[in-house]
Amino acid sequence: ILLLGFRKWYYNACGFNKLGLMRDDTIYEDHDVKEAIHRLPERVYNDRMFRIKRALDLSMKQQILPKNQWTKFEEDVHYLDPYLKEVIRERKEREEWQKK
Repeated sequence: ILLLGFRKWYYNACGFNKLGLMRDDTIYEDHDVKEAIHRLPERVYNDRMFRIKRALDLSMKQQILPKNQWTKFEEDVHYLDPYLKEVIRERKEREEWQKK
């Protein structure tokens, strides 16, 4: 319970949720992440792009969303994880295959 409390505190301290972003919206886009994003269902991809564009707009205006619109720790879904794991697994499989 103490760890969960710390995780919630850290989540809010990072600040991206105040712009309406989710954790997966902030991941550095290397080759694997870009491929995973490419594989997202259209609706999930569009939601991601909306959140990122809104966050950029708020950032340029040096504003944050009203508190009731912040992304809550409990609502932050790791939507990119399954796609990213699949991409990494496929890449490692290809690398192993090329070694043979």
